[in-house]
Amino acid sequence: MGKPELKAVIFDMDGVLIDSEPVWQIAEHKVMTELGLNISIEDTVETTGLRIDQVVTFWYARFPWPNYDNQKTAQAIVDQVVSHITADGEAMLGVISALKSCQDLGLKIGLATSSSSDIINAVLNRLEIREYFQSIESAEHLAYGKPHPEVYLNCANGLNIDPINCLAIEDSFNGLVAARAANMQTIAIPEAKFAKLPKWVIAHQQLGDLTFLPEVLASKV
Repeated sequence: MGKPELKAVIFDMDGVLIDSEPVWQIAEHKVMTELGLNISIEDTVETTGLRIDQVVTFWYARFPWPNYDNQKTAQAIVDQVVSHITADGEAMLGVISALKSCQDLGLKIGLATSSSSDIINAVLNRLEIREYFQSIESAEHLAYGKPHPEVYLNCANGLNIDPINCLAIEDSFNGLVAARAANMQTIAIPEAKFAKLPKWVIAHQQLGDLTFLPEVLASKV
């Protein structure tokens, strides 16, 4: 039995389309230290790929603080991230060529992210890439964010493509778990300093950046 036919590519957003993971880490660290938590920037890597309310829950479970307000804390982090993206957000290497190659090969294109609609809009406007996507799905209002597969399943449904015919592109382990659980083909493009970690073996393939994607897609279609 051959590999399933590829009909759609679904992109994660933060760390895949836009160089925002460091911004998330800085914003998360700033808000958490202001609440009195003694954590480092490096510690915030643990929450990569989680939805923002899950990030706040993650830290509260470890270092409870008084006057806990998940929504207020989450919004404080989001506001900082949106502000940075709007002013200085930069596309990851190879984004436009990757999206165009999907179009040229007749593949549908989706976006499946843990981020809120505020951040999705900031990114799509800043990078001017909204028109490429036929399905844009956020885990913002779902019962569970990544690593739960629902956001990926919703995106495949929005594209009217069976998940088995979709390729998910992720930079985080939580995202990869979600895409694998959705029964999708997967490519991991982790941050360079984490690229040699053995955990990425759960991806079907690992790339250095999106500039390699057109060649990979051409071999799959």
